[in-house]
Amino acid sequence: MRTYLVRTVGQLVIVILGISMITFFLLHLTGDPVVMLLPYDAGKEEMERFRVAMGFDQPLYIQYWRFLKGAVQGDFGRSLYMEQSAFLLVWERMPATLLLTVAGMVIAIGVAVPLGIISAVKRYSFIDNLCTIFAISGQAMPIFWLGIMLIIVFAVQLRMLPASGYGTWQHLILPAITLGMFQAPITMRLVRSGMLEVLNQDYVRTARAKGLTENAVLLKHAFKNVCIPVITIVSLQFGQLLGGAIVTETVFAWPGVATKTVDAIRNQDFPVVQAGVFLLAIFIVSVNLLVDVIVGVIDPRIRVNT
Repeated sequence: MRTYLVRTVGQLVIVILGISMITFFLLHLTGDPVVMLLPYDAGKEEMERFRVAMGFDQPLYIQYWRFLKGAVQGDFGRSLYMEQSAFLLVWERMPATLLLTVAGMVIAIGVAVPLGIISAVKRYSFIDNLCTIFAISGQAMPIFWLGIMLIIVFAVQLRMLPASGYGTWQHLILPAITLGMFQAPITMRLVRSGMLEVLNQDYVRTARAKGLTENAVLLKHAFKNVCIPVITIVSLQFGQLLGGAIVTETVFAWPGVATKTVDAIRNQDFPVVQAGVFLLAIFIVSVNLLVDVIVGVIDPRIRVNT
């Protein structure tokens, strides 16, 4: 287990370094930050003094090394526009993003798992057809359109929930549903296909022959063997949910990391963009590491074969 953990952590560190390197160099390809930050009528001497003061006169690999040393210590520099710590500007938005992402994931799992099991048990029935329609519709439906429709129905017409903002659990319901419904169909189809595969196995028939209740057969024996691929796909969806949160946060004016990072990209605020991407990458790979450990505990064969 220790070797498995060391190897997994090493791979994730390489992934984080790769993400930081790609982000850093792509940002510098978008344009000269000195031209963006100074007034259009700034003279060459003023631009050169500013370039030296900000360290933009150094080669890119030296700038990246300086950024990496600071990032390891939690120092991503100061925002080029707000004159505040880039890390703190991003970190203060992180609780809102994590709350929305976790709530969306809970809704996705809470909807997908029961529907997937029912759809597999009632194969080719009317219920299965409804679940299939739900899956196809959910995958084809743009996330921003769903968010707008929920606002129109529940906020504008019924006036049951707030249309935007952050602060109470009422503000969380609509964006969490939007994000959860965006991911639920994929998990539901995975649960359905996995259950269909295991329901015909000998150990399931043996469990039924022993007189176990149908719920015990489905949950304790069948679904237990479907958990590993479900847990894996859910961990991958965590990153997709963080990505989907960009649109959701925009639609519902949710003050999260995604909107802050997008605004920083528009303004070419390099330190804030780097801090946002770096922090999101750490959270995503940390979740993947946790899931790898959980899967390795559930099925020791994975630790041996990887």
